[in-house]
Amino acid sequence: MMNTLRILMAVTAAVVSFGAWGAAATVVNLSGTLSVQKPDGTVKILSQKSEVEAGDVLTTEKDTYARLKFSDGGEVTLRPNSRLRIDEYGFAEDAPEKDSFVFSLVKGGLRTITGLIGKRGNRDAYRLNTATATIGIRGTHYGALWVQGDHGALADGLYLDVVSGVINVRNNAGELDYGAGQFGYVGSLNTLPVLLPADPGLPPPDESSQGMKSETGGGGCFVH
Repeated sequence: MMNTLRILMAVTAAVVSFGAWGAAATVVNLSGTLSVQKPDGTVKILSQKSEVEAGDVLTTEKDTYARLKFSDGGEVTLRPNSRLRIDEYGFAEDAPEKDSFVFSLVKGGLRTITGLIGKRGNRDAYRLNTATATIGIRGTHYGALWVQGDHGALADGLYLDVVSGVINVRNNAGELDYGAGQFGYVGSLNTLPVLLPADPGLPPPDESSQGMKSETGGGGCFVH
């Protein structure tokens, strides 16, 4: 009887522990078509209030903007024709040592306000991966635009724009910090991140993403 009771208690604890993580994020604003590919390969069309989990790959269509609210308070707005993979996500208010948010910008662009992950406990718990660099944060509102011959005169590569806080951008060639009001560019995985003297002509944020404001009242930004 005691062994059975111990097993039941262990199973219950495991279920409670798993459930405490819940969904990684919820779609809070959506204009256009947003789809998700689940880890098992199935593809679904999402709507406002849909939940997103670790392992999901999100894709926006032409003219689509989608804003996600994560459980740690962070937000991510995807631009049109973008693809984002949530590689890892874990957040529990009483367990900062278990924080984890690793995601990859496969295509297109995003803008984001970071939540608690990366601001409490382990700063390395937050990481955004791209084809040319990896981005870490120090409490930040930033954006990323990954250009592949689809933004007029802009050369191919990763463009960065920081509204508040600091991001650390690193790749095989080295690393560089960008602060509020600065613009950056990374041409490839093997070329150093560089500081641009001014806005290179990044697309302005869409009206549907204007709900994302920095704590200092700044506007939008694009990174990667």
